[in-house]
Amino acid sequence: MPKYESLHYPYPSQRMESISSRGMVATSQPLAAQAGLDILKKGGNAIDAAIATAACLTVVEPTSNGIGGDAFAIVWTKGELFGLNSSGHAPEMLSIENVKSQGHEAMPKFGLTPVTVPGAPGAWAALSERFGKLPLREVLEPAIQYAEHGYPVSPTLGKYWGRAARIFKGILKGEEFQPWFDTFTEDGRAPRPGEIWKLPGHAAALREIGETNAESFYRGRLADQIDEFSRKHGGFIRKSDLESFQPEWVKPIGVNYRGYDVWEIPPNGQGLVALMALNILKGFTFQERETAESYHKQIEAMKLAFIDGKKYITQRDKMRHTTEAFLSEEYGAVRRNLIGHEALAPEPGTPPSGGTVYLSAADAEGNMVSFIQSNYMGFGSGIVIPGTGIALQNRGHDFSLDPDHDNQLEPGKKTYHTIIPGFLTKDGQPVGPFGVMGGYMQPQGHVQVIMNTIDFHLNPQAALDAPRWQWIEGKTVEVERGVPHHIVEELTRRGHDIRVAVDSGGFGRGQIIWRDQANGVLRGGTEPRTDGAVAVW
Repeated sequence: MPKYESLHYPYPSQRMESISSRGMVATSQPLAAQAGLDILKKGGNAIDAAIATAACLTVVEPTSNGIGGDAFAIVWTKGELFGLNSSGHAPEMLSIENVKSQGHEAMPKFGLTPVTVPGAPGAWAALSERFGKLPLREVLEPAIQYAEHGYPVSPTLGKYWGRAARIFKGILKGEEFQPWFDTFTEDGRAPRPGEIWKLPGHAAALREIGETNAESFYRGRLADQIDEFSRKHGGFIRKSDLESFQPEWVKPIGVNYRGYDVWEIPPNGQGLVALMALNILKGFTFQERETAESYHKQIEAMKLAFIDGKKYITQRDKMRHTTEAFLSEEYGAVRRNLIGHEALAPEPGTPPSGGTVYLSAADAEGNMVSFIQSNYMGFGSGIVIPGTGIALQNRGHDFSLDPDHDNQLEPGKKTYHTIIPGFLTKDGQPVGPFGVMGGYMQPQGHVQVIMNTIDFHLNPQAALDAPRWQWIEGKTVEVERGVPHHIVEELTRRGHDIRVAVDSGGFGRGQIIWRDQANGVLRGGTEPRTDGAVAVW
């Protein structure tokens, strides 16, 4: 576990660091965190708890994820680190030509066209089958109960639900969108904080997924319903696309940062961006967090990493450069040498040849899980399969219709993916899972959390509480209001276009659990920017 200089907070906090020994679940919604902890107390392990929490989040935080989204996980168990990529591919009928024939010059955000094969149910089943102790049907029961009997809408959830309903009411006009309004609104209005909300169709779908180990979703009745709705409304996804899906077990990729190994899922995910930034930053020395020089170097490194990621990251076997090339000492030094006193307008380099929820879970046996799932852009495509609560993701929006782009749309291909779980180890032993959800903020949040922990010696809660920045494009950077004014002024003098955000909602929502190897004590932090909670045992 990282050594903290102090357990006192340098930043205002809504909560103190959480400490326990028998189990811990951290996520953005208290009901979901408690559901995971209840599974631990029933005899499940951290993997079971993570699945239960993830399924519960599809019910109690539908503004960020759903049954029809994708998922990734990093699992520490039995002395090894395992990675799971459960992102879905483009339907076989989804091609550049077919999309353009609909009149699109770029991939649309909403409707059936950007829908890719959902991977979340497959992730739950794969994790349960390989590492779980309890049957999947039992692990999904808390989520089923909340969907069937209802739950009170929490404050942050109500805010984003209301915003989505207002936006969707203005732009989603076709018949295919009516099931979304039937499922997630009452007379066109989203539920307000404190109101009880039920999702009976969602409960039925979860029960069927649990009883069939997700077979119904990919090869059975639920797959038939997705196919039927897609055909009726001119979509591209078919049952054959669902049948061909398999979650992919992968070896996590990592970079050593000041004696710690930081791990991410390999592409098509954007975890590589966080690792490239850390590979650049490890060549600098940081004495203090709150200096313009510290902010400047972090921002510049992130620009250089992100501009490469946006150009090159796609399905791994279709990338023109290897992950090893991007993370080489040689390439890190080349990119580091571009950073000077002034803000850069970043350009991609040439390496040497060769809407999301996040949760962490840990148990007394030593198992630890970093898990993330998303529908993308909040509710996703705006498409819900009638009577099922299955809100389909719009991940295909990230494909390019430019046939020369690395992430060009191809049938059966996986697109560049924003959601990324992180994990930290030291000397071959687990420190623990971490993550910061939120679109393109995610790798930026990963870098800031890791530096807050290792460079600036902040405990998990303080590492999450600290004010954040976010590179947008070019020289434009958004910062939270907690960033000191003199730093904002100095960054502006260096050529950064600094914008102080009024709302912190766009700066990501993270969770951390670290384990002390000496005594097994767990220390956790949860996001102050949402309804986050750490459930402990």
